[in-house]
Amino acid sequence: MTRWLVRFGYDGSGFSGWARQPAARTIEGVLRDGLRRRDIAPTPEEARLEVASRTDRGVSARANALALWSGISAGTLLRRLNAISPELFFTAAVPIPPEFRVRAAIRRVYRYFDPGPAFDPEGWCRAARLFQGRVDVRSFGRGIPARSPQWRTVESVVVEPLGSGRLIEVRAPSFVWGMVRKIVGTLREVDQGRLPLSRLEAAIVGKDRLTLPMAEPEGLVLWEVEYPLEWETPWGGPNRHQASFARTTRDGLWRREEVLDALFGGGRRTTRDGVGDPRPARAEPL
Repeated sequence: MTRWLVRFGYDGSGFSGWARQPAARTIEGVLRDGLRRRDIAPTPEEARLEVASRTDRGVSARANALALWSGISAGTLLRRLNAISPELFFTAAVPIPPEFRVRAAIRRVYRYFDPGPAFDPEGWCRAARLFQGRVDVRSFGRGIPARSPQWRTVESVVVEPLGSGRLIEVRAPSFVWGMVRKIVGTLREVDQGRLPLSRLEAAIVGKDRLTLPMAEPEGLVLWEVEYPLEWETPWGGPNRHQASFARTTRDGLWRREEVLDALFGGGRRTTRDGVGDPRPARAEPL
């Protein structure tokens, strides 16, 4: 048996988060069910799954990481893992020692895709820069005791324009529950003039406690979990089931956009030449 570290991603829209629940479809539940079915491990218990980040309902991941024990080679492991569900994709693997701590990553990177125009783009950036360094996370997480400051180090919060919205990237060694979505909610409050920068700064340094909204989970992607090691075996996929899932999902998004445009935009979108907008070409699936 070898202990493997595996990089993996998923479309979180069809799952009730990572953690296994009795009456809900979760990433851990689907993965555990597939381990024996795909002959990856005799039982889920023997695989001893550990995950770097336990994402919430609706949150997606580009590169989360998990550890498991298996008696098969890296290439076979990736092929069988990718056969479990087309919504899960496993992109690389490397052997690790038994004492390796999966949750002790050196850095986690989250990206939040936030639609809509900004009232004050410069205000977003000024507020984002306040988060660099030590942060009292009592105002920026869920279920945190209020008695004394709880500190986390945030490396950076960066806001960049993206299409008709913006991309918010947050980098830190670790996060408390709901922290990135709270940070995005905070930036929205500053943008709308409901939160002065002086109060935000006071909360960050532990001198104030704020009640802040959380951004919707669907815009959040765990972009990267970084370790002091190199991935050794890349996956050469996607397989046909994953490619079909990506194609069907993109088709559904295109149809939905066309329907909404017809309902609220007054008719079919047109190109600059006045010709009906053709069906957009699809990018290659991940």
